[in-house]
Amino acid sequence: MKLVTFEDHPKDRGPLLGAICEDGRILDLGACNTVFLGLSMLDVIRQADIHLPRIRKVLDGWRSAPPGAFAVEAGREPGPRDGLCVGTVLSPIPRPVSIRDGYAFRQHVETARRNRGLSMIPEFDLFPVFYFTNHLAVIGPGELRVGRERLSKLDFELECFAVIGKRITNPSLEEADDAIFGYGVMNDFSARTLQMEEMKLNLGPAKGKDFATGLGPWLVTKDELSSRLSESPKGRVLEARMTAEVNGVRVSDGNVADMNWTFAEIIKRAADGVTLEPGEIIGSGTVGTGCFLELNGSGLTKDQWLVPGDTISLSIEGLGTLTNWVVQDDTR
Repeated sequence: MKLVTFEDHPKDRGPLLGAICEDGRILDLGACNTVFLGLSMLDVIRQADIHLPRIRKVLDGWRSAPPGAFAVEAGREPGPRDGLCVGTVLSPIPRPVSIRDGYAFRQHVETARRNRGLSMIPEFDLFPVFYFTNHLAVIGPGELRVGRERLSKLDFELECFAVIGKRITNPSLEEADDAIFGYGVMNDFSARTLQMEEMKLNLGPAKGKDFATGLGPWLVTKDELSSRLSESPKGRVLEARMTAEVNGVRVSDGNVADMNWTFAEIIKRAADGVTLEPGEIIGSGTVGTGCFLELNGSGLTKDQWLVPGDTISLSIEGLGTLTNWVVQDDTR
């Protein structure tokens, strides 16, 4: 299932819980069954055994949904079968419990270090690492409002994320995989000038990262991806092409399967001596070619950074496309 959080207009209700129908429309679950009214995505994740069968039942009968139960994304012309609800898609989890972002793609790490005149760090192969970012600064598709120092070398980062669906501590790799509820597209926006300044202190990143993390456009449950998930000694591997376009020009191309550390391995490390809760986000880290920092250093782009007016679209097969556009806001 593809699950979405959205607002509708002009009623200005929201956030609302929805699901993507076979024809691509958003089905307002609360309009189909009052049991979903007031529920958030976190509620669904925390009680998946109760809510997912109910959502599946509603989706199976989507053709008989009541009038007005379908949302049309803002900016798209409604079709003859659409309802009257014009929706704005939010992050599937507007306020995650936490966000741990990994460093799992060797190509990205090795290339970025080489471009700075550094050799590959041997510890990369010893254990997976991650950093915590600001779970209160999550955005979905749409505007990235940013200003001042954050506009200096503003960058995107093409990533995949997994969502924890079960409470776990000290898991095995199998238990770590079993704890994953679903997956989505992540954009770890980065203000590189700020990031490089603060990282000289060997702590962080902090202000270079904490202003926005994009998640969306929806959350895909892992049963939907069974044909793309394969078993390996390191945990399950997701086979899904990853691409990025800036203003319609493709700049990045990779695959989730290229992760040198699997999600299971990252989760196992994260839950070592610590309890992970449903609703926590685990980011993959940036795929190879997945940011301007790497592309500029490799000569694939020439001192290109995101600027106001730019549109950045990140796509992962099976997970959808997360599109944002940069809006200058000097209060940010």
